Amino acid sequence: MEKKHNSHRPLAQPGSSLENKTGSWRTHRPEIDKNLCIGCSRCAKLCPDACIFMKMDKNTKLKAEVDYDYCKGCGICAAECPVKAIKMVKDY
Repeated sequence: MEKKHNSHRPLAQPGSSLENKTGSWRTHRPEIDKNLCIGCSRCAKLCPDACIFMKMDKNTKLKAEVDYDYCKGCGICAAECPVKAIKMVKDY
């Protein structure tokens, strides 16, 4: 007997985090201390939702930025920052 293919697609698919904005359920968000950030981009590389990116500041140094529309508040960036420039704070 042949199996029928399930034609229903889940709402979120691998690689589609930029199509799925964070809802009101996020409890914490990362805050970046620009004075401590060394621009290593480790946070951006490890972010599962690709919502952290590197941007040049006015002194032409790379600094991390967060797109809060897509941040789920998982805390990986804060845990992996080698200089502890990222802190997770309560998101009210």
